[in-house]
Amino acid sequence: MSIDPRAPEMVPADFVEMMNAAQVCVLVHDGATKSILWANPAACAMLEFDLDEIRPLKANDMSSSAQQYDRVVGRAWLHEAVERGGSRIEWHYRSKSGRIIPTDAIATRIELARGPAVLVQFRDIESEQRTERALRSTTTYVDALARNTSTIVFVLDDTGSIEFATDTAMKHLGIDPGVEPPAGRSLASYASFHIAGRRATWSELVVDASPVASVRLEVPDGDTRTLWLDGSVERLQENEVNSYLMLLHDVSDRVRTEEMRGLELQRENYLARYNAMGDMAMAIAHELGQPLAAAGNFLAGIETILNGHGPLDTRVQYGLASARRQIERAATIVATLRAFVGHLEQIEQTADLNTVVTECLYFVRLRAEQNSVQIRFELADEPVQVLCERVLTGQVIINLCFNAIDEMAQCALEDRTITLSTSNREDGGAFAVSDRGRGLQRNPFEESFTTKRSGSGIGLALSYRIITRQHGSIWYTPGAEGGSVFGFVLPTVGPDAESSGADEHSM
Repeated sequence: MSIDPRAPEMVPADFVEMMNAAQVCVLVHDGATKSILWANPAACAMLEFDLDEIRPLKANDMSSSAQQYDRVVGRAWLHEAVERGGSRIEWHYRSKSGRIIPTDAIATRIELARGPAVLVQFRDIESEQRTERALRSTTTYVDALARNTSTIVFVLDDTGSIEFATDTAMKHLGIDPGVEPPAGRSLASYASFHIAGRRATWSELVVDASPVASVRLEVPDGDTRTLWLDGSVERLQENEVNSYLMLLHDVSDRVRTEEMRGLELQRENYLARYNAMGDMAMAIAHELGQPLAAAGNFLAGIETILNGHGPLDTRVQYGLASARRQIERAATIVATLRAFVGHLEQIEQTADLNTVVTECLYFVRLRAEQNSVQIRFELADEPVQVLCERVLTGQVIINLCFNAIDEMAQCALEDRTITLSTSNREDGGAFAVSDRGRGLQRNPFEESFTTKRSGSGIGLALSYRIITRQHGSIWYTPGAEGGSVFGFVLPTVGPDAESSGADEHSM
């Protein structure tokens, strides 16, 4: 063993004393023969041999009998250290009692006074290997759990970023489980948090999690569908580092059932209002019939008296004729409403939707002019013959147009345009009115029938009832360039069908 000239006070005995006190096991092999020259007490204790017993031993006497620990392999390892200055290996020693001891062994060439030698330092790594195997098993179990469990689990850091998620959780967020989410991506970028029925931020949720809080996640799934996840978030603290465990389950079906029940209750409320309106309509129709007839008679009498004094001024004639038409129209509406509220099940009238739209234009234009709204027409070139009750169908057209005009009144002047269109489709004759307004968040025919604060909801409810009782369908869709499109389709009739005298009545 050589001595560093910079430490002349150190003598070989000192180094032996140091090796004897070391906890690391040390063997010294001859560089040429590979025989054991010396062992420190730690090595003797591990191998259960004293120094005199250990010196004559060969590799096969103190190594595992497995082929990879054969004497030839051991000599080659020691020789590599002699030639290259050092070598490392995992070597399994065998103690005197037969215990196999896995070790991490480092062989280093040293120069002794007698010539080259190999200093082998080794330590028992059996406990480390057990720990490593346990960690691998735990990792395997966790990976299997993450891949195969149906439970939705997230582990989040203080900022709400996803540190771990089960495959099921990833799928609920719309993420491919085989692809790692971007580092630092927060759960809030995929879902909204709700606490006690209100939307909340991650910071608010962290405050509530002391250590456990209930939470609901709202996850958009496509353009219209929403996933709802209910569960808890628990704060886990270790070494002053916070993590948050979130356990959830999918309650989307339950939430949608609750929403459908809410819609059913709304429909029941509207049906009750509709029935009440029906009773009112019957009473009003009954009471208005006689006054309207009397007004018509008085108007006819006035016209007769005036005609007895010579030709009437054209303006007076126009006024009287217009008044008479409006009284007739009111009488027709009242009579038709009584029939509709009663038992309107079979519709035998036919009408051209183009004509019905034209007859409604007086009222539509009047409302449009009041609100500076322009009207565009895209009426079909050919007649759109449908089976319908023309007066009530006209009322539906007027109602849909009025709604569109009211919406346009809230927009900039340059955008105030509505488009009226008719067409022959495979499923019947169609009418539609489109606007350039703000559009609706949801289909009013699937929920409530009004979004107006001052509206009763009866307009669309009655329109829906009128069209569906005539075996048609009524709809709402978002406009291609914004706004809304409301329309309906009614059964069509053959081109040779007669209108049963219905076209004689003016709107």
